[in-house]
Amino acid sequence: MSDDWWFRHTDERVAWEGQPRLSAALPGVGVGIAVCTLAAAAAVLADPRAAIGVAPGVGVMAWAILRVRRTKYLLTTRAVWLKHGIAGRTVHRVGLNKVQNTGYSRSLTGSAFGYGTVTIEVAGGDDLQFRRIDDPETVQAAITDRAGSDEDGIPGSATQWQSVLSVVREIRAEIE
Repeated sequence: MSDDWWFRHTDERVAWEGQPRLSAALPGVGVGIAVCTLAAAAAVLADPRAAIGVAPGVGVMAWAILRVRRTKYLLTTRAVWLKHGIAGRTVHRVGLNKVQNTGYSRSLTGSAFGYGTVTIEVAGGDDLQFRRIDDPETVQAAITDRAGSDEDGIPGSATQWQSVLSVVREIRAEIE
């Protein structure tokens, strides 16, 4: 995966990268095949000029495949990235400090073939979805670990809290 679509901070490294399975293009490919079949049948049965209808069918298939191939997902030590687009490019970046919750789901076929969707809930923004990725449980766990979702933990070290305590005691002594 080329780094030209996302910017890297000096201390940032890639933790996971992926893209949707090619099977995500199957609905579009199916529609394209149906259009091609209808155009070919019309050309044979009615008018040979109807063969021109094969071109849109091929276009629908190509668009479906390109849409999947041009979608990239990235998890770094600082952010979650989503890039998609064929003619243009759309890039979404969400800092890990904005990730509120994560979850994953699997359809019936996803359970059978080992893929699923990871949903990332974002504070103050639209949720992101990594669709049709392999091993969604591992990806979700990686995002959760990096987002620091340990809700029971106390921020700061013991030394920092001792320093805060001494400052509070000094303030209290001044007040009394």
